[in-house]
Amino acid sequence: MQSTHPHYLLMSETRTVEESPQSGHWRFVLEQIDGSHRVDVSDEEPHVRGERLQLLAVLRGLEALEQPSQVTLITPSRYVGKGLRHGLDFWRENGWCWERFGEMTPIKNRDLWQRIDRSMAFHRIDCRIWNLDRVIGTSPEPNDARIRTRQNNRRLRFDNACHQIGSMARLFAERFGKGGFRAAYGYA
Repeated sequence: MQSTHPHYLLMSETRTVEESPQSGHWRFVLEQIDGSHRVDVSDEEPHVRGERLQLLAVLRGLEALEQPSQVTLITPSRYVGKGLRHGLDFWRENGWCWERFGEMTPIKNRDLWQRIDRSMAFHRIDCRIWNLDRVIGTSPEPNDARIRTRQNNRRLRFDNACHQIGSMARLFAERFGKGGFRAAYGYA
């Protein structure tokens, strides 16, 4: 069955702002599978870091879509991936709480998870976790050129990955777009 909704790749990343370690920088790249439309957006959020920032990057990307769409989300965040795959249904059924040591506790970042849940009513989302940054280090110091070089290299890896993933997605869409993999190989 062929979907009538456009298919997008949504790739997200986050990092700490060098000048203000309490603030975070988020970025998403939203690209239509056929390559006809691409949006690259980034911004800083004062006093927001970690998991909340990761959710915010994904949410901003989903909210940038103007119509119901099929979305393949590629994120380095296991927190986001596990929440999308395993948490949302359970949290919704339990009043946005989870069981912790025998007590129902409100989930972290409830407001953002609820917004993502609302966007999933319009979009079909498939999440893939892909960590582009394997280097584990300490928090960067503003005047350390080595850290800045590593961060620039990370940005380049993200840009290259966005390009490569978009190319692969277009190739698969061309090859398997009419009926999918099963039809292409006679299993339909």
